[in-house]
This record gives sequence, C-alpha cells and structure tokens, in this order.
Amino acid sequence: MGKFLNYAATKRLKELAKQPIDFSKEGVLTPERIGKFAFDSALFKLFYGTERVTQEVMEALASLAKESQAAEQMEAMQAGLTVNKIDGIDSENRPALHTAMRDFFEGRMTTPVAMEASSAALQEFKKLEKFLQEVDQFTDLVQIGIGGSDLGPRAIYYALEAFKLKKRRVHFISNVDPDDAAEVLDSVDLARTLFVVVSKSGTTLETLTNEEFVKDRLKKAGLEPRKHLVAVTGQGSPMDNPDKYLRSFYIWDFVGGRYSATSMVGAVMLGFALGIDKLRDFLSGASHMDKHALEKDPMRNLPLLAALFGIWNRNFLNLPTCAIIPYSQALFRFPAHLQQLDMESNGKHIDKQGQQIDCATGPIIWGEPGTNGQHSFYQLIHQGTDHIPLEFIGFRKSQRGEDFTFKGTSCQQKLIANLLAQSIGLATGQKNANPNKVCMGNRPNSVLFADRLDPFTMGALLAYYEHKVAFQGFIWNINSFDQEGVQLGKILALKIIEEMEGKAPGFVLGEAYLKVID
Repeated sequence: MGKFLNYAATKRLKELAKQPIDFSKEGVLTPERIGKFAFDSALFKLFYGTERVTQEVMEALASLAKESQAAEQMEAMQAGLTVNKIDGIDSENRPALHTAMRDFFEGRMTTPVAMEASSAALQEFKKLEKFLQEVDQFTDLVQIGIGGSDLGPRAIYYALEAFKLKKRRVHFISNVDPDDAAEVLDSVDLARTLFVVVSKSGTTLETLTNEEFVKDRLKKAGLEPRKHLVAVTGQGSPMDNPDKYLRSFYIWDFVGGRYSATSMVGAVMLGFALGIDKLRDFLSGASHMDKHALEKDPMRNLPLLAALFGIWNRNFLNLPTCAIIPYSQALFRFPAHLQQLDMESNGKHIDKQGQQIDCATGPIIWGEPGTNGQHSFYQLIHQGTDHIPLEFIGFRKSQRGEDFTFKGTSCQQKLIANLLAQSIGLATGQKNANPNKVCMGNRPNSVLFADRLDPFTMGALLAYYEHKVAFQGFIWNINSFDQEGVQLGKILALKIIEEMEGKAPGFVLGEAYLKVID
C-alpha cells in the first residue's frame, strides 16, 4: 500500500465521502456558508462554498496536507532540491526550478542552487532587455515551438493582448501540419517579421521542420534567414549557433517545458509584444504567487486549497474530470495550456519509489470560456449522468475598459451574473414536476475571483495553477516533473518517418502502419 492510502487523513476522508453534503436540500447553500467557505489573499478571492465539503472535511483535508508534508515539499522544490526523480530506477534526476525564472526580482530563496539559477535567469533578462532595444524594425514576431514551447506562451499572449505595444503582433506556428505554417507566413510581411525558434534540446523534429519551412520562405523572398531568426534553447545545443541566429537565449534542464512560460521560452515573445515593463509585471505576479505558495497553513494557501479540493473530488467523490471555465474571453486558450500542465504532470501510474500507485491520479482537464460554454456543454453538466467538478475564473472589471449598458446592466455585469448563477445552479439544481426540467445539483465547483486580468494578475494566475498541480503530485507521492509517456509516440513516429524517407508523398498508409508493428 502506498503513502497516500496510509495517511490517517485518507481513511477519515473515505468515511466522510460516504455522505457528502447535499446542496439539493433546501437551506443547505446559504449566504452564510458562501461567506464562511472563502479565502481572500488580497489579489484573489477563492469561493468554495459550492464544493461538497463541510468543516469536518476541511479539517481532514488540512490534515492530509500536513501528513504528506505538502508545504515542506513546495519549499524544497523552490529551494532547488532534486525533486524530479524516481528512487531506485533510471529517471531524470534534477531540480524543478521554474520558480527561479521569476525570483530574481525579489531574491527570496537563499540556497546556493536557487540563487545560481535565479542569477542565470537575471542575466538572460538583461540580455533580452538590451536585445529588445535593437529590434524596432520588426512589427511582427512568430514563435515556432510545440508543447510547452507553444501552449503556455500562446495562452498568455492572448490573455494579455489588450496590453500589447502599438504596431506589434505575435503569431504562433506549432503543428507540423504544413497548413499551420503556410497560414501564418501568408499573413505577415516577412521583411518586418522576427522568428523565435524554441527547442530546449535543439532537436525537436516538428520545430526544426517548421524552422526550415520558414527559412525557405525567407530565402525565396530575398531575405537572409539569420537576420530574422532568434533561438531559445539550451546552452551548447545544436541551435546555440551565432552563425544561424541573430541571438540565442538560454533555458535549462531544470525548467520543464510546461513550466517554462516565465523563462525565455515565453519572455522573448512577451517582451517584444508587451514591452519590458509589462513583462516585469508579469514575472513579478508569478513570483508573488510563488511566495504565497510557501504558506504553511493549508487553509491560507490558495493553490494548496485548490489542490485539496481536486483530490477530494478525484479520490473520494470519484470524479475523474475537471472543467476549468474562465469567464474572460482573453483566457480562451488558457484551458489548453492547463490540459498539458496538469495531465502531462500528474498522468502517472507509479510513485516516487517506482511502485504501481494504488490511487487515482491526475484528472482529465478541459474547458472553454463562459458564457459560450453555457450554450454548449453545460447541458451535460447540469443534467447528464456524470458529475463534473468545475473551476470558474472571473474578474470584476474588463481588461479594455470599454463596456455597453443594455436593459439596465453592462456587458461585464451580465458576464459576472452568469458566472455566479452557474456556480449556484450547478450546486443546488432544480426541482420540477416535469422530470425533463429537473437538474439534480451537487455538481461541485469553486470560483476564483480577481479585480482585473492584467500582466501581474496573469503571472499570479499562471503560478497558482502550476503550484496546484505540484501540490497534488506531492500529496499523491508521484513525480510531476517528467513525461516519459510522451516519448513512446515520438519513437514510433520516427520509425514511420524512416520508412517514408525518399518516397513519393502518396505513400501507402497501411504499409507504414505495419512497419511500426514489425
């Protein structure tokens, strides 16, 4: 039996889960409960009165966090201890120090490893600051990367596009599908476009293929590729080559791809788009949440609270999925980033000792912005046979400061009203003599609320979810920082690519398919 099932708190939570609170009963969900089951960190307020928890459950969840030493493990991670490893078997063996990529503003960590990483990040930031002063001739930037080199940066750019500099645009090429690159290249003036190629190893096949696609276009336009290409890569990688790139910015092995948006992976693009000051605000927001995540009291630690609710829903109420619904159109790509962040981190079947794990781990993450989802998949959530937990994200104010009043209320008021209504309606349900109109209720959900989505808040929101995922991994006793399951498909794809090499485009699919099995 693994650590998780051995905790006294786990046994207590199993008992409490047999009769969870029933919101469909009249008088259970009250204003007093909403006020009591909430935590205000000044920047964010988390309302969790619509989670199926009682005071007893909260106390047991706090005990679970303490028994698993979740806060201590977070402190160890941020201090640079080797947390990315599996004891006794061949595995990655290094720190997970993405927090050092934004710690240099405050210098909170004092361990030699964290200080060295923070110092290296500061040097790259200064190098970027100087570089950005030299690229006024460019109006557009295209980021070429895949996975963590695309999803996080893309989500953050769109989230903060309202704050971008005038006459600056950013585009992304990630898919090796040639239509992806062709569409982007057709939409820009190549002579005024900077291409940022992102690959830590410098060997990512999809990224290198798209880079050559771009270089071919540049040459055909009579342009010298080196004057338009920037590399973001590991120091000493094949891409760390001044003969091929205008500039190289470095990332390190201790920063995982899905945790890399605050490194140069995201910073080069964001600095170009937003300017150095707003980039600094974004990184400072992430650092602010890093510091908050070190809070020892589980009931006063926002990402730890969120992690505990996720564990309650996943392991004790046996709900395998979680929808993340931002009531902000600017966050329309954020759930896609969180899919990778969560599912690549905690989709694991062995523990840190290499043993088969005996509890459910990472949930299936998905989501879309509200209110659009209300006219789509909410039907299943309200009346379907599966109970789906939801995490709502909302803001009091709009980003752009422009609004319109119709029938007595503004667009932003209507947006917030819909968010709150869904939270309450999903919890309480609806009784009706007509069975077709009955909503069963007891759909657990929480609401994370902030004043406005700006660079500082976005940085903090990103780090909030990074730490929520890490805390769950700590409690489950799994390694949230490797991704061996991703490698299998890459290996098999290379076999098929070798079979295709030199052959006409109209290859026989069945033959290639069978070669993999051979």
